[in-house]
Amino acid sequence: MTNRLLSIVCAILVWVLGVSFYLASFYITILDNLERQANIIVALAIIPSACLGTYLFYKKGQMKPTHLALIFVITAAVLDALITVPIFVIPEGGSYSTFFGDPMFYTIIVEFYFIVVYFGKHLTQNIKK
Repeated sequence: MTNRLLSIVCAILVWVLGVSFYLASFYITILDNLERQANIIVALAIIPSACLGTYLFYKKGQMKPTHLALIFVITAAVLDALITVPIFVIPEGGSYSTFFGDPMFYTIIVEFYFIVVYFGKHLTQNIKK
């Protein structure tokens, strides 16, 4: 499997985990604002999910962590546009503009990017030693 294909497969795994946590958060009411609760859950769940995807990639692949992070982020955004919004957001009364216009979406994307970069650098430095 090529590095690019492997990185996309790992990114899809991370996206599936993120969407799963997002959807599961609506079934357990902790906060009155369920959308805020879902965003908090995703922001927390993306940490181990991104680390898992990064770890699985570096077990067999090689790529600069910044490139891997970009592939992960772009893959997640494309899958959100093609699957998450039409299947899960729009039926609940949302829209593309509310989903992609939410500042938390971009906060989570930036968090996702830097986790992959940081953990990827950590893993690649340990491989070199």
